[in-house]
Amino acid sequence: MTDQSFDIVISGGGIAGLSAAAAFGAAGFSVQCLDPAPPVTERDAEGADLRTTAFLQPARALLEEAGLWDRLAPHAAPLQIMRIVDAGGELTEPRITREFDAADLSSDMPFGWNLPNWLLRREMIARLGELPNVDLRLGTATTTLFTRLAEARVGLSDGTRSRCRLVIAADGRNSPMRQAAGIGVKTTRYGQKALAFAVTHPIPHENVSTEIHRSGGPFTLVPLPDHGGRPSSAVVWMERGPRAQELLALDTPAFEAEMSERSAHLFGPLALASRRTIWPIISQHADRLQGERLVLVAEAAHVVPPIGAQGLNMSLGDMRVLLDLARAAPGRLGDARMLAEYHRKRYAEMRLRVQGIDLLNRASMVSARPLRDMRAMGLNALYAMPAVRKTLMQMGLGAR
Repeated sequence: MTDQSFDIVISGGGIAGLSAAAAFGAAGFSVQCLDPAPPVTERDAEGADLRTTAFLQPARALLEEAGLWDRLAPHAAPLQIMRIVDAGGELTEPRITREFDAADLSSDMPFGWNLPNWLLRREMIARLGELPNVDLRLGTATTTLFTRLAEARVGLSDGTRSRCRLVIAADGRNSPMRQAAGIGVKTTRYGQKALAFAVTHPIPHENVSTEIHRSGGPFTLVPLPDHGGRPSSAVVWMERGPRAQELLALDTPAFEAEMSERSAHLFGPLALASRRTIWPIISQHADRLQGERLVLVAEAAHVVPPIGAQGLNMSLGDMRVLLDLARAAPGRLGDARMLAEYHRKRYAEMRLRVQGIDLLNRASMVSARPLRDMRAMGLNALYAMPAVRKTLMQMGLGAR
């Protein structure tokens, strides 16, 4: 069977892989994007990804270039204020609440926009259908990788083979392409799991993303468009593993009582508006971001706990650098010099963000009263200094 030839083969058809396919396809490169799982693009379908993704300000330019933003904007809930709540005192009500407002950055845009992952897949797949130079193969896996100085050959699960100048590994934390290239990883396990689900509540969120810290990990509510005529939010609830499993096993009324109490009742009684999903929390980073004719992006390169909307936005930062390098010298696509430059531009920042989010997660997990008091004092101190507060917001957006 004759090999198919492309400029780029993308292993992984999640949000990051689909974003990369749209970005490079819109830039004129021929792209093949592969993923072993068939797409689930309906909210209530079996296997739907009920998590949400918050695209921060810097991501919008890349989404516009990829032709994705016009499709996503009508469904997006803006994030104008990031609220951090310390509820780690003896009582269940908040003891410290601090709000970081996008207006403090003198911007006419919010911090970002939140969308459900199942909807992102639906709209991204529709966009790729408009690009004749993108071959989207969902339900087909990458199985082998063979590289030479001038090209890479990728074996597919349907028995065919693709040749390309660059392989982009966007195939998750257990990346087969990373393993095939012999690139190691460093993994930190916290003994935590995260529950993800959607809720409705009587008190409007007013485009405020709220992160509530007590112990075990943050309880985060991120704005969604109204659901069933009621204000709605996406929730990520991080707890130590055994506690998370206990919560998952509760019936709906008991679970709603637990989550309403954990939310410090900031939005009134929470009502479950979706099924619950659960996944383990880790930090991970690859030893290097490139191999011969191969680059790592997204969770193949770095995994962080879901704090501060950093995960996918780090991934889009990967895409931004890689796309700029490819556009600057398309004739050098995938060569050793280009990939070394990608590693140089991304690796140090990636390590810094992984380490920073690791520290934030450990602070959110503390249960001893003196440590919780220190966490609260630290939040107060940072917020009290306007210059520091502004710098922290800029760093969170990836602007510094």
